[in-house]
This record gives sequence, structure tokens and C-alpha cells, in this order.
Amino acid sequence: MDQTGALPLTRSNAPCPAMRLRERLIRIALWSIVAVLLAACSDPRPTLPSLAGDAVVLAFGDSLTRGPGAARGAGYPEVLAGLIEREVVNAGVPGERSAAGLARLGAELDRVRPALLLLCHGGNDILRKTDPARTRANLEAMIAQASERDIAVLLIGVPRPGVFLSTAELYYDVANATATPLAEDILAEILGTATLKSDTIHPNAAGYRRLAEHLHERLVEFGAL
Repeated sequence: MDQTGALPLTRSNAPCPAMRLRERLIRIALWSIVAVLLAACSDPRPTLPSLAGDAVVLAFGDSLTRGPGAARGAGYPEVLAGLIEREVVNAGVPGERSAAGLARLGAELDRVRPALLLLCHGGNDILRKTDPARTRANLEAMIAQASERDIAVLLIGVPRPGVFLSTAELYYDVANATATPLAEDILAEILGTATLKSDTIHPNAAGYRRLAEHLHERLVEFGAL
């Protein structure tokens, strides 16, 4: 024992290699836990750029965008325009499949020159049992067309048919592959509520308003407003 009262290290009480390895593994494990906690606290969700007061929004899709089942001017793009106080152009074509939408989109983007694209397409592909891989490729190509023009995109998920409606998996795949914000379950909610739809596949005026209100909330959440 020295003057401080501590035992000098000897062969009998010095840390052995096994103890040193154990301590090292404990430190590595602790740092791993910290890294996981930090990753969990971070927000990996994609965001949208802030919309200027004079920004134009392009609502692009099929009949869900055009707005059958409600009076003229009561579709979701028109209601959304009032909520966000910006012009929203309705470019919905009833019955259109995603391949035709892909062929049409570039001209619409160049004509309207929007700051934001609201993309709600693929529902007719689902109804007609188009290969989901083809629909996914078409949606990703649409997003690429917007990206090439520096236009932000909010993707709107369409539900697959079923007793309990839920967004088709391909929309999650597209959103993840392209880092695009997704409004996932709102159409499933609307089309699963009798009082919010005009027929089996279209909202009524109340349903379109609910969709517009939800998109307004998501635009705020994603940083566009």
C-alpha cells in the first residue's frame, strides 16, 4: 500500500485482458444506445419548401381531382385554394390511367409553372388491376418530371379496394423511393365514410372539403405554409 492508501498494481490485481475487453464492449454498447436514441429523436420526414404568397399550385390527377359528385367549384382544388389563399389549378381528367397522366404532365407543368404539384393519380390503374410495378414506375416518372423543373411534390395516396380501405402499398414505395411527402390515409378515410362520398369511388362535396382541409393541414406540417 502506498501513502494514498491505494494498492499498487501487481500481476494479481491489475486489469486482465478479459476485463479490459469487457469494459470496451460495454462502452461500445452504450455509445450504440446513444446513437439509436439520437436517430429516433431526429425527424427524417421529407419537407416542402415554403410557398410564396403568389405561388401557383397544380392539382394533377383523375376524377378524384376533377371533382365529380359535387357541384362545380366544390372539388378539393377549389376549396383548397380558399384555405391556402393561393391559386390552385385543377388539372384532373376523369378515367385517366397513370400512363396517360405521365404523357400529359410535362405540358401541364410547363403551362402552369407551379411551385407545388399535388399528385393524386393511379386510382384507375388500381380499379383496372394494372400491374402495381407499372403504376409505381409511372408515378415515380411524374415526380421526376416535377423535380427536373424544381417543382415540389405532395403525393396523395389512393386506397385499394376492400372491406376495410387502406392506402395501396405502392404509394408508400413511391414516397420512400423519391423522398416525397405523402398524404397517406385521407382518401381511405373519406371513401370509407358513407356521409362523405357520392358513390363507391368518389367523394361528395363534404368529402372533397375534408380532403382539402386535410391537405391544408399537411402543407402546414410539411413546411409549405
